[in-house]
Amino acid sequence: MAEFELHPQLDADSFPLTDLALSTVRLINDSQYPWLLLVPRRPGLVDIIDLRPDERVVLMGEIGMACDALKAHVACDKLDVASLGNQVPQLHVHVIARQKSDAAWPRPVWGAVPPVAYGQQEAERLCGLIAGFLTQVAQG
Repeated sequence: MAEFELHPQLDADSFPLTDLALSTVRLINDSQYPWLLLVPRRPGLVDIIDLRPDERVVLMGEIGMACDALKAHVACDKLDVASLGNQVPQLHVHVIARQKSDAAWPRPVWGAVPPVAYGQQEAERLCGLIAGFLTQVAQG
């Protein structure tokens, strides 16, 4: 059986936060939108339907945890949740905290404006807050 490997593009575009039961969680390096990625640690997956039924339930729970983490730590008017994979085929789910004042509102964030990288301190702060929240929730 093949081992899970994170797609190089996802790795290059994000910071690692933590691992949940099924997914590795990462923060996209674009300070305009607090934006999490959940990547199920299973090799060869392209679509959510490729997960076993029990894993789909786990993924939905983890998406909910990611939503809760963003709502707890960043201001947002709406949470966008999507699994596209048109440019990176590896199954991954985007959870994006949106504000009516963000650069892309009300359109999708993809391609709206060039990304603005986090400063090191802000990235470390947000990664720590979100990872701590997810770890605490996952442990019950």
